[in-house]
Amino acid sequence: MEISVVIPTYNRAQLVSRAVKSALEQSLRPCEVIVVDDGSTDQTVSNLVRAFAGIKLVQQEHSGVSAARNAGIGQACGEWIAFLDSDDEWKTGKLEQQAKAIDKERMKGREFLVCHTDEIWIRNGTRVNPMDKHAKPQGWIFESCLPRCCVSPSSVVLHRNLFTRFGVFDETLPACEDYDLWLRIFSRLPVLLVPERLVVKYGGHADQLSRQYWGMDRFRVQALEKILQTGKLEVLQQQQVIHALKEKIAILVNGFEKRGNIDQAVHYRNKMGRLEGTAQWNRWHRGYPSC
Repeated sequence: MEISVVIPTYNRAQLVSRAVKSALEQSLRPCEVIVVDDGSTDQTVSNLVRAFAGIKLVQQEHSGVSAARNAGIGQACGEWIAFLDSDDEWKTGKLEQQAKAIDKERMKGREFLVCHTDEIWIRNGTRVNPMDKHAKPQGWIFESCLPRCCVSPSSVVLHRNLFTRFGVFDETLPACEDYDLWLRIFSRLPVLLVPERLVVKYGGHADQLSRQYWGMDRFRVQALEKILQTGKLEVLQQQQVIHALKEKIAILVNGFEKRGNIDQAVHYRNKMGRLEGTAQWNRWHRGYPSC
């Protein structure tokens, strides 16, 4: 099983080496490790060049994590692609366990093109326990993906053909780009879960996207609107998306009103009004109670 590893990074000279080292030390060696530097202005590139002769280093102007991952996908030669964020790391057997799980299912006649794992959370140097709502799902998980991103990019291995079928990361989204891609994929395909905690995710540092943007549901609303407008969802999936949209828009309106941002509150109230005027809304309203 040939796996290309794609690691996007930006100004993480002190972190990216840990991620690269964990990819190179996998018990199932990837066919290549591609590090995409997204226009770093610190010592990221020089540190990588000095420490790792065996990686493929791609440099680009600063364009965001989606553009960096997409550049890595474009450079990859493996049949499968694994992503690793530059502030995370893998346990040594991560790729091997996923490859074995995919092969085992194939022997049973079940073809999985996406596989993810459980993970360990470290926040500000301390291990924290995820809540029940963060439990990693498997199978047909589209509805589970609607409230939040339930598949970590650092945990996933995907067949490269999925990017032809469903597209790549949306470079217009400053955050929640993974949520957007998972909605497209998991509306049509199931996911395989390796339940072992094989990814270590580090949080709490200032450059995390989740700390740079208030109201991350703004970007999830964009993703939900996009997939609803494709016209490719089944009726039940349309109902599920509208239910999620209604909840997220209500949260945003409340948040903007509390912050005194009346223009944005009105903007999202208008979104709700337009949503309530659609045929999908009428189908949803017959299937879900009012919140």
